[in-house]
Amino acid sequence: MDLHTVGALHRPTDRAGLDALLGPGSAVLAGGTWLFSEPQPHLAALVDLTGLGWPSLVTGSDGALTISATCTLAELAAAGPALFRTCCRALAGSFKIWHTATVGGNVCLALPAGPMTSLCAALDGVAELWGPGGSVRRVPVARFVTGVRTTDLRPGEVLRSVRLPAAALAAPTAFRRAALTAQGRSGAVVIGRRDPDGGLVLTVTAATERPFRFAFAAPPREAELSAALATVERWYDDPHGAPDWRAHVTGRLAAEVVDELA
Repeated sequence: MDLHTVGALHRPTDRAGLDALLGPGSAVLAGGTWLFSEPQPHLAALVDLTGLGWPSLVTGSDGALTISATCTLAELAAAGPALFRTCCRALAGSFKIWHTATVGGNVCLALPAGPMTSLCAALDGVAELWGPGGSVRRVPVARFVTGVRTTDLRPGEVLRSVRLPAAALAAPTAFRRAALTAQGRSGAVVIGRRDPDGGLVLTVTAATERPFRFAFAAPPREAELSAALATVERWYDDPHGAPDWRAHVTGRLAAEVVDELA
């Protein structure tokens, strides 16, 4: 879609140039698969992040993986872990979208069904946020997405990367997803992780307006699991699923995940 109100496209090559371009009426551009999908009448300029040359994936000496905000889903899916590919397939989009859409864009869009939010929250991902004047903040992705289309981003901030710790990457995981149609948007996503100490972490997305993370010292019994899910204050409601259906299927999927990892 043509963005008729946009009169400038900037492509900074360093952080100082980036800081100078961010402000009211501008938006950062990475893949742009959502940005160009509907009118954006409030925008007058786009700031293309790809000129900054961020490496898509970097593995640290400690085994942690840093995913650049400009990393595409195709690059992430090819990185190795099966859970990466599974979460990428949960996106309702073609292979062309895979090669354009970015991890950072999907997280910052903050749609409940955003699969990169599901992945990063489930693996204890920490978002690195660049702010004005060289400031840096780090926020767990599970807390970064605060609601439907809302995040913890402050004015002038940009998501630089998400860091996934080595321990979470190495842990066994289980994934379950439900949707009203075979190729439709996710109505409920549950990802479980079994840690070396025997603990189990469940992350619920898509069925809720923000990620919910539940940590158990051991695989929970039915009553304990039900009590944890009962703390969800509101289940998401849109054409892709009614709240009561989302709550029900989340409980079913969570029980399956616990059984698999136990």
